[in-house]
Amino acid sequence: MNAILECKGLTKSYGGKKALSDVNLTIERGRIVGLLGPNGSGKTTLIKLANALLTPTSGEIRIAGMKPGTGTKKIVSYLPERNYLNDWMRVHDIIGLFRDFYGDFRPDKAYDMLKRLNINPNDKLKTMSKGTKEKVQLILVMSREAELYLLDEPIGGVDPAARDYILETIISNYNPEATIIISTHLISDVEKILDHVIFIREGQVVLSSSVDEIREQGKSVDGLFREVFRC
Repeated sequence: MNAILECKGLTKSYGGKKALSDVNLTIERGRIVGLLGPNGSGKTTLIKLANALLTPTSGEIRIAGMKPGTGTKKIVSYLPERNYLNDWMRVHDIIGLFRDFYGDFRPDKAYDMLKRLNINPNDKLKTMSKGTKEKVQLILVMSREAELYLLDEPIGGVDPAARDYILETIISNYNPEATIIISTHLISDVEKILDHVIFIREGQVVLSSSVDEIREQGKSVDGLFREVFRC
C-alpha cells in the first residue's frame, strides 16, 4: 500500500453543521501536498481528524492503513495552527521534552536549524516575537523523522521575507519518502514547493490534482484557486 492517508465517506458535524461532508481522498507517500481553501472550508478539521484530535461523525480516515490514534502518533508530526508551547520554557528545555517523548526526534537537526535562523536555544519563548515562536514550533516538527507531516498554516504568522526560508526549511528537512500536507490560504507563497493540491470548499473536496497537470493547462495553482473560489 503506497497511500499514507485515505478518507472514505469522511464526515464531521458540529451540531447540525457539517465541517466535512462525504470526503473521499487518497494521498500517496513521497508528496508535498497543499490543502487549500478559504477560511472555514474544513482544512483544520481534516488535519485534526488525521491527528486523532477529533473523531469522525461517519465514514473513516486511515493513516498508513491505521485508524488515527496512539499508533499513528508515532509516525505523524503535527504543527497546529496555534502556539501550544509554554512561554516560560527555554527552547533547549522543549527540545529535551521532544527528545524524550518522540523516538524519531533529532536534536542535532533542531539545533542546526535554530543556528541557521539565529535563534538562541537558551532564550525563553516569552521573550520572542510571534513569528519567532512559530519558527521554533516548525523546527520542532521538522526535526522528527516522521512518515507524515501535518502543517496547519506554517507561514501564516511570519513576515514575507521569512517565508522563503521557512519553505526551504520544510523541503530540506524531511525524508523524500515521507509526505507533507500543508494547509494554507497563502497559495502563491507555497505553490513552488507543491507536488499535489487539494481544493476544499464548505467541507467538500472540489479538486485533487497534481501541480504538473495544472501547469500543463497553462495555469498556476494560484490562478486556478482564484478561478475556483471566485466570489
